[in-house]
Amino acid sequence: MKMQVNIKIDNAVKKQAQKRASDLGLSLSSVINATLKQFARTGELVLSSGPMPTPYLEKLVIEARKEYEKGKTSGPFDNVRELMDHLSK
Repeated sequence: MKMQVNIKIDNAVKKQAQKRASDLGLSLSSVINATLKQFARTGELVLSSGPMPTPYLEKLVIEARKEYEKGKTSGPFDNVRELMDHLSK
């Protein structure tokens, strides 16, 4: 059974959210339903103002951290010349 929920939201926020949803080919109602379903299922609410890293980027970060922990890093360099000299070796 579908229920109707009434909420008060700033008009500018609603319009911006509708635009973002529309850009994805969704209605604002679909976005709200998906968010509430995820919250009900996981108990988590993810809020972000920026893009999330891709799995590929996350993998690169993990690899870089491992190399850093093993001391397999270069630098820091005081200037571009030092960096370029290091790279040409």
